[in-house]
Amino acid sequence: MQSSMTSPSLATVAESMNLTALLRSRAEADPAAPFAEIKTEADEWSPVSIGEFQQRVRAVAKGLIASGVGVGDRVGIMGDTSLEWSVMDFAVLAAGGVSVPIYPSSSAKQCEWIVQDAGIDVVAAQTEEQRAMLADLEEAPTAVALTPEGLDEVAAGGAAVSDADLDARTADVVLADLATIIYTSGTTGRPKGAMLTHGNFVVHCENIEKDPGFGAFVQGDTRVLLFLPLAHVFARLAMVLALSSGAVIGYTPNHKTLAADLGSFRPTWMPLVPRVLETIYNRADAAQTGLKKKIFRWSAWVARKVSMAEETGGHGIVLKAQYAVANALVLKKIRHLMGGQLGYVLAGGAKLTPQIGHFFRGLGVTVMQGYGLTETTAAHMGTPSTDQIMGTVGHPIAGCEIKVADDGEILARGVNLFAGYWNAPDATAAVLHDGWFATGDLGEIHDGALTITGRKKEILVLSSGKNIQPAVLEDSLRSHPAIQDSVVIGDGRHFVSAVVALDPILLPAWLKAHDLPDMCVEDASRHERVRELIGRAIAAANEHVSRAEAIREFRILPREFTEAREELTASLKVRRANVMAHFSEVIDSIYTSGKGGSAAPQS
Repeated sequence: MQSSMTSPSLATVAESMNLTALLRSRAEADPAAPFAEIKTEADEWSPVSIGEFQQRVRAVAKGLIASGVGVGDRVGIMGDTSLEWSVMDFAVLAAGGVSVPIYPSSSAKQCEWIVQDAGIDVVAAQTEEQRAMLADLEEAPTAVALTPEGLDEVAAGGAAVSDADLDARTADVVLADLATIIYTSGTTGRPKGAMLTHGNFVVHCENIEKDPGFGAFVQGDTRVLLFLPLAHVFARLAMVLALSSGAVIGYTPNHKTLAADLGSFRPTWMPLVPRVLETIYNRADAAQTGLKKKIFRWSAWVARKVSMAEETGGHGIVLKAQYAVANALVLKKIRHLMGGQLGYVLAGGAKLTPQIGHFFRGLGVTVMQGYGLTETTAAHMGTPSTDQIMGTVGHPIAGCEIKVADDGEILARGVNLFAGYWNAPDATAAVLHDGWFATGDLGEIHDGALTITGRKKEILVLSSGKNIQPAVLEDSLRSHPAIQDSVVIGDGRHFVSAVVALDPILLPAWLKAHDLPDMCVEDASRHERVRELIGRAIAAANEHVSRAEAIREFRILPREFTEAREELTASLKVRRANVMAHFSEVIDSIYTSGKGGSAAPQS
């Protein structure tokens, strides 16, 4: 079995080409070139040129200098995805500082830890509530408004700072210098600040552009819709990639308007988490009834068959005829709802179920499933635009390499690898060995592609000594339209069980589709018919594992998992220990009931 994969770097980048220099070079090349489009109050898209963006960045950077921000100082940014977020990010860098993103949903306790650990004196925060929360911290930073008016106020304070003084701040900055500290959302313990350099972004982006397997989506006139939080490294990398490649960015801070924004902005590519694709599919399915639902599901089946045929040798004449009918009846309408020109989707942050991936690829959207972490500046691996194997995360991007250790752990190395954890030398030493980063993920390489098999720390050991990897079961359940997430249990127990949280947003449509009355999550959790249907999903998940690994009993929880209760991270990963602590009585009831067999395991 293959144990390593390497993709040599294709980028040649001058040491002085830091992120500020990258912006300057683009602005000087063509100041009128489009950089972004932002929504007006009339829900229309208004263009912003690269020259306008550069001028705004420089004005705010001067204001930061005048306010006392020095070289190397850390400045926090807390807000939804917006043009102002990008302006502040690049302004901090232009002033010689280090930007520190804070998720807009962060609690006071989380903010306090980041502010204290990073030594932050200034935070740009979007809302009055955020600024009030920051003001109440024990070591309260100066809070400025991350709004157009707030940035105007910052810029006004820097009128006396000269261009020469501003340029001097980054004259000696090189690729290896620190650009940002991104605190991992972490499913266990306190977040750690991953230190990413200018080179991690600049060199990584140039490699992506030059890699023939990955760069196709940024060639030519391209448009990217950004809605993921810019506090997340995935969205941040996409923003820098758009800058370096010349793509036009559409900023949409509210995921609730995503469907409408897809149709009006008409992106050609976008980064997202798999749950977005699952939601698009599930909502389209739930919207159909009767004969229309049968036609929709047949068309979806045809789309998946077409996608699968791309991996096995091409389409036969019958499948081509079926696709022509499915396209006319259903598929072209879905493409239209997504803007009509979405050619590429970069999916990361969680596992994409092959069924969903095949549907969208059959629809005509190239789904590039990626793999990476904050410590690898987001994408490290990916399925290329051609020769994709759905269900895998492909192979390394140019400049990156991996190897699988004897215990199955994935080790990563490359131009995108972080410089270590801020203020945490012991934590850094624990994961960096001879230039290799121990990811904590488990994987296998088959036919030149990596498959993620689970998390090293999440292996469950039954009382019989049997090792269970819960990811296979949880990934299957997560794709169900009524399920928000689940936690598989079994460590030290004599059989495997699970607790399931329903999705309050998609639940109403799912209930209607199954001729059930509208009800809240709590009522649905007690409904016998709901339990029966979720039991079918459990049984389907069990088909992916052996009898010993199968879920034998489950409970539907009376509420969803929330970030406020610290059951989810800011990037919507489940905090397993917190869920188990909060629902300990429910879990105990599973193992004291004496049943252990509600869901049919694989036979």
